[in-house]
Amino acid sequence: MIAAAAHETVRTVDAGSYAVHIGRGLRRDFATHIVAATRAHRYAVVSDANVAPLFADALVAELEGHALASLHVIGAGEEHKTRDTWLRVTDELLALGCGRDTTVVALGGGVVGDLAGFVASTYMRGIPVVQIPTSLLAMIDASVGGKTGVDTAMGKNLVGTFHPPAAVLADVEMLSSLPIAHRRAGLAEAIKHGVIADRSYFTAIDHALSALIEGDPDVTLDVVARSVELKAEVVRSDMREGGRRKTLNFGHTLGHAIEQVSGYSLLHGECVAIGMVLEARLAERLGIAEDGTARVIEAVLARAALPIERPKALDAGAVLGATHRDKKSRAGVVEYALPTRIGAMDECGGAWSVAVGDEHVREVLR
Repeated sequence: MIAAAAHETVRTVDAGSYAVHIGRGLRRDFATHIVAATRAHRYAVVSDANVAPLFADALVAELEGHALASLHVIGAGEEHKTRDTWLRVTDELLALGCGRDTTVVALGGGVVGDLAGFVASTYMRGIPVVQIPTSLLAMIDASVGGKTGVDTAMGKNLVGTFHPPAAVLADVEMLSSLPIAHRRAGLAEAIKHGVIADRSYFTAIDHALSALIEGDPDVTLDVVARSVELKAEVVRSDMREGGRRKTLNFGHTLGHAIEQVSGYSLLHGECVAIGMVLEARLAERLGIAEDGTARVIEAVLARAALPIERPKALDAGAVLGATHRDKKSRAGVVEYALPTRIGAMDECGGAWSVAVGDEHVREVLR
């Protein structure tokens, strides 16, 4: 089982140039941590229409005890992670007279984190951002690593930057407001971390699924902390995704394609779950993964009540076409990061990804 010998109130993970603080009740000290990480003349809190009513007013009030503070609310959902939203928030900062002594605070899930991070990375050629993830998926994965960006009609995250945060602050008690479907979706990224880097962690998640889905805060804290440790280790060695960081894309090439073709009607984690099964089958088909690897992944995802097959309503040809608009496409051929077994990825001679012809992908999509 996943369990710490004695649960600390706050766990801190070194992510290189910044720290990730994970705890229970950490929200009561958000302002203190933010000011310690980056002193600013103004703090611009970016949140969405779902999260802001729950947590934004208290955070802005706390920050006003240290500096000027403002709140910028965007629509909730992937459909709002666009250049138009980036433009609106940027214009709001300009209208307020925000200078380079401003810090952006991203309060929300992955959409808010990506969008607010992109605003910070481009505003006056770059100002600090502090990430406060409020979804399990964002705590486990999206808030760590410094990837920012927006979606376009052609695909997800095709316009963006690498912009590491000044700090990440995750309070697992904030997940109590999270719908159970979103909690399950967040687990897909934790399962992915187990597949790519830690077999024992993969097994421990499987054993702890009930507690995680029910939202047990201590078990959740342990899972978030271990996932952050695994991701931070990878990112520290390869900030700009030239090598080992590509392994974090496992399940995402086909997952992103399914997400786009679905019109974002499926949750990101649900699409990653489907993508992991399909890409593990692809790895077995190519002789890269041990036989049965896909079945093991599929079984754990099914026990988490996550989808494991491409919805039949989504045309396989459209999904295949969407992969070619992915950032991992090179010279018209799509590259995939593929496992060799649970807990290990194919190094591909140091490239950490392999070009795969459409005929193989088409077979696993059938």
